[in-house]
Amino acid sequence: MAKPKKQPRPKAVTPKGFRDYFGQEVSQRTEMLRTIADVYHRYGFDALESSAVETVEALGKFLPDVDRPNEGVFAWQEFDEGGNGDWMALRYDLTAPLARVYAQHRNDLPTPYRRYAMGPVWRNEKPGPGRYRQFYQCDADTVGTASMAADAEICAVLSDTLETVGIPRGDYLVRVNNRKVLNGVLEAMGLGEDVAARDNVLRTIDKFDKVGEAGVRELLTKGRLDASGAFIDGVGLSDDQAEPVIAFLTSKAADTAGTLANLRAAVGDSKIGADGIAELEQIGALLDAGGYGSDRIEIDPSVVRGLGYYTGPVYEAELTFEIFDEKGRKRQFGSVSGGGRYDDLVKRFTGQEVPATGVSIGVDRLLAALREKGRIAAQATGPVVVTVMDRDRMADYQAMVAELRNAGIRAEVYLGNPKNFGNQLKYADKRNSPIAVIEGGDEKVNGIVQIKDLILGAKIAESATLEEWKERPSQFEVPRGDLVAKVREILDSQD
Repeated sequence: MAKPKKQPRPKAVTPKGFRDYFGQEVSQRTEMLRTIADVYHRYGFDALESSAVETVEALGKFLPDVDRPNEGVFAWQEFDEGGNGDWMALRYDLTAPLARVYAQHRNDLPTPYRRYAMGPVWRNEKPGPGRYRQFYQCDADTVGTASMAADAEICAVLSDTLETVGIPRGDYLVRVNNRKVLNGVLEAMGLGEDVAARDNVLRTIDKFDKVGEAGVRELLTKGRLDASGAFIDGVGLSDDQAEPVIAFLTSKAADTAGTLANLRAAVGDSKIGADGIAELEQIGALLDAGGYGSDRIEIDPSVVRGLGYYTGPVYEAELTFEIFDEKGRKRQFGSVSGGGRYDDLVKRFTGQEVPATGVSIGVDRLLAALREKGRIAAQATGPVVVTVMDRDRMADYQAMVAELRNAGIRAEVYLGNPKNFGNQLKYADKRNSPIAVIEGGDEKVNGIVQIKDLILGAKIAESATLEEWKERPSQFEVPRGDLVAKVREILDSQD
């Protein structure tokens, strides 16, 4: 009889494009999201937690085709005897679910509906360095009003959020543009309803931050050589046709009035272009009234991301301070948030245009920025560790840790093998614990505890002389009743 084949053990490997988050990262994200939620709540936005799974039909543009049913999203088909089960997918952002929620519950929701949402989203895309298939987003949106006051408010809440989490004024800029102005530029170019040509122009404009003015001009006309020496075909426009795009992209002036004047010249006689400029003017005036100057929020026509998706104003929050990349080169940190007005999204469900505007913050990007600025500790402080000198007295140690916890101090009892006391201190060190509490048999009899300041002890061990060590002891003997007070005193001195 053949010997049964041994089942191979599964590999303990994170799926490609995903990662695990451990205690410190989870705690830091939770704290930052709580801070952001406080800002959103202060602005009057209500929390919404929608399903992580949507029908692919509701997600819209990522509807799977026959050959690639998972293109763009993680999707699967529900079992159905006739093979006609619904396609389901993990949400790829928090905006598409909002459109579905509003369309489904619009008769019960206030108008305008103001909501914020936070949580993971999933993209079935090729992963790369710093690019994962699961990541967190943090959104705020207003649905049901066409007023530019809603767009100005989104810009203001974004500015306030960045400052509240720890990005100081001067280290960020919220930049505002308008899709309608670009539509006016396309009209001025004489493209009319040529959808293919308009799409080609939009794709070219989106490369402005990479190739600059000269590169865009070449790509709009005859084409250009890229950095590798390969020739990229141009859109084929004449120099005269390309000029309005260049005027649009380079229209930023020293002040808002100058920028708007340059934009008026770029759109010519286009009505929709003039409407977009009027909207930017309204947003600027509303922000000025709220005390948001150009050092925080500015009109900037070079913001071109998402112009193919949004229908009116678009916003981007850029962090302007410099960091070093993986090759040691200086560069700006870059964008951490984007958004805009999307008046067509809910219409897919209702058949009626429902104005909406909102912003999404990239949580992981913002956390990385806060670490760069030193606003988040490189290593989180662990709990106070109550060591175990006698395993038969575990109840005494549990009583100590309960007192510390009831006083609001993070604490734990060592639950490993207590035989080797050195291992307990190694454990506390690995946990980055600030304090170890020690009570052996002699301490118990005398009604005292030993409290070891592990942070100070480590500093003294690095460089202190014997005399300095004597003058600055890192271990204290205190009455058992003073345990909580002494621990709190040491913790306060470590801050």
